Amino acid sequence: MNQGNSKEVVTDVAIIGAGPSGAVAAALLRKAGHSVLVLEREHFPRFSIGESLLPQSMAYLEEAGMLQAVVEAGFQFKNGAHFVHGERVSAFDFRDKHSAGWGTTYQVERATFDDILIRCAMQQGAEVRFGHTVLAMQTGDAPVLEVKDEAGDAYRVCARFVLDASGFGRVLPRLLNLEAPTRMPTRAAIFTHARDLNPPGVYDRNKILVAVHPEHRDVWYWMIPLAGGRVSVGCVAEASFLDVPEAEREAKLRALVRAEPTFAALVGDAPFLMPVRRIGGYAANVERLHGLGYALLGNAGEFLDPVFSSGVTIALRSAHLAVHTLAKQLNGATIDWSTAYDRPLRKGIDTFRAFVERWYTGELQDIIFYEDQTPSIRRMISAVLAGYAWDETNPYVAEPVRRLGTLHQTVLAMAGE
Repeated sequence: MNQGNSKEVVTDVAIIGAGPSGAVAAALLRKAGHSVLVLEREHFPRFSIGESLLPQSMAYLEEAGMLQAVVEAGFQFKNGAHFVHGERVSAFDFRDKHSAGWGTTYQVERATFDDILIRCAMQQGAEVRFGHTVLAMQTGDAPVLEVKDEAGDAYRVCARFVLDASGFGRVLPRLLNLEAPTRMPTRAAIFTHARDLNPPGVYDRNKILVAVHPEHRDVWYWMIPLAGGRVSVGCVAEASFLDVPEAEREAKLRALVRAEPTFAALVGDAPFLMPVRRIGGYAANVERLHGLGYALLGNAGEFLDPVFSSGVTIALRSAHLAVHTLAKQLNGATIDWSTAYDRPLRKGIDTFRAFVERWYTGELQDIIFYEDQTPSIRRMISAVLAGYAWDETNPYVAEPVRRLGTLHQTVLAMAGE
């Protein structure tokens, strides 16, 4: 990397954000021999939500040379998802799925997980500057970023390309006015970590637990077992359902936990280990995922909903696709980013969207809790839930809307409704 003078830095690729997509992109670019500068406004480790990974993520971590570090970190093992609605239960083992590939993964404390990934990228030669904020960008064949460090000193980063991996910060969508309406309703989540007081064997710690509210099918809970005797506990609903003053959030979440029988039994009055937090309005979209001299990764481009834990998987898939596309461009090829990156990435996002939308209408819940499931179809559903939303050998990826609609009608007919 050419430092130039103190007011200008020259690099092949500048990456905004040091989260999972930024870290994986940085590592892959270094493997391809390109200089990389990562600009991160915060300092790591730092708290982040999105703690339950999907098995599809493991392939991208392996490709980026990060898998050993993740495996050796001691995170909670994960092999599936357990769904509950009243007395109805349905568990999916992600090892039993239609698509080839990883069937297991981890449930992670993101502060540690994200720190591990960016340190791996640094070990591979990526330069990372923490506490540096991107203020503006000039697009073009040679994009320029205006950056400020914590001391208030400004400088320019001249790059051949910029990747925005800023997550919910959505730096380039804000600076370049790329925001677009999202089809997802305005939802919110309140959440915390709690002490896991359950003896071993009371429930399956190797699966995320998702429960539906007893009275509201569009309100759901998560319980994510973490290492060290902790669980992440949260509730997602339309924003108005969770609108209480900050001082009342703990009482609100505690009341919601007690209202759902399974969560009441497993969490109940267990001590909360941090203040109850709230995030809202997180669904996001953009007109396009790329432009002259830049591309958007992960949540910086589009975020759907936390219900199927797709966020990190989409982020890592976007890093993989973008870097393989960008490497060809940096080596002199002429690239159609819409064909090579935008449309392929959105294919999987649209698959997840079809599942998310039908979760909230109740159609997917009817499918998941149907007792007489066809094994082959169950494996197809399991594959999507495991993150394999780009495998078009799966009919529920190739045609998710039509297939889920037909399956739901079949379920209703078989159930006599």
